[in-house]
Amino acid sequence: MRRADRHPSRRAFLDVTGALAAAGLTAGCTADAARPGRPGPAATGAAPVPATGRHQAGVTLPQPAQHHLLAVVADLGAGVDPGPLLAELGTAIGALTSGKDPRLLGLPPGDLTVTVGVGPRLVRAAGASLPGATDLPRFSRERIAPHARGGDLLLQICGSDAPVVPVAAAALLHQAGDRVRERWRQSGHRGADVPVGEGLAAPRNLLGFIDGIVGPHTAAEQRRDLWLAGPPAVAGGTLAVLRRMELDLPRFAALPVARQEAVFGRRRADGVPLSGGSAAAGPELGAKTPDGRYLVPADAHVRRAHATVVGVGLMLRRSYSIDEPAPGLLFISFQNDLRTFTATLTHMDVSDALLPFTTTTASATFLILPGFDRGHPLGSGLFG
Repeated sequence: MRRADRHPSRRAFLDVTGALAAAGLTAGCTADAARPGRPGPAATGAAPVPATGRHQAGVTLPQPAQHHLLAVVADLGAGVDPGPLLAELGTAIGALTSGKDPRLLGLPPGDLTVTVGVGPRLVRAAGASLPGATDLPRFSRERIAPHARGGDLLLQICGSDAPVVPVAAAALLHQAGDRVRERWRQSGHRGADVPVGEGLAAPRNLLGFIDGIVGPHTAAEQRRDLWLAGPPAVAGGTLAVLRRMELDLPRFAALPVARQEAVFGRRRADGVPLSGGSAAAGPELGAKTPDGRYLVPADAHVRRAHATVVGVGLMLRRSYSIDEPAPGLLFISFQNDLRTFTATLTHMDVSDALLPFTTTTASATFLILPGFDRGHPLGSGLFG
């Protein structure tokens, strides 16, 4: 396993665990520390999330999403067979999330989830017409180094207990060893969830606005817009897009609150659309003032990105605030048709008032593999 031109593999695992030991975060710090191979209670009180099933964990489960995330994007080495690697990772994920992997160092896994995706190059090798075989096009307002565009493998690691996330990542990268080469990684966090109605909650982003209100939240919406129904090798999976963005916080903060709200098309305090109603109900795009002006401005983000306006399905959208390499966010969307994302961003490129405050510095898309269990190893439908 190499990151850029370094060779972390086993050494990375030892370095990470050594740092945690120095910080007093490894097992043995208290008499109640969980023993390797014996799950203890989640430090945060979060319920465990099963790793196996029709869908991988970390997309719709748990709900709401955990507050800490680490996304690792890597390439497979020349000649590496993805089938055995993915099967091994699936086994390791099961051991980590159940607390049975000694590489957790006694940390209770809590609601740890690991979601694995494969990039277009690997999908094309399995079938050129399969969902996920298409690379993302380039868009405006990108400043992306070659190593931060695309990739063969995604490990999305989430948890409510912050130390568990990098420890699980180190264990998985140690498992992969020199078969993979890391391209980029990004850690992020979500703020406290704010109730928005209809049993839904969403966090605020770094710009102060509630983020991720609209999406395929019901089972029917998820069948229609989120999960892949076929071919059989990918049924139960989905397509993910990752975009890391720097935000021009000082320039946005200098705007009056009313102008900030016009950029988004929602009230900052509670997420209610400028057309009124409730946050969860969505904007009434045809609503106008008595003098004929749209209550939701023509270039407001909620209008330019609205699924009905674009003519696409719904995305399950998540944004994680980031501190490095610059303040911003890691945007992740899940959808069963890549056009849902590409058509939306193309439409936003024309006149979305939010985009001038963003610069994208990393970008990739992945086929999130279907779920797995003991009889059906991770990735076996495509690479078995």
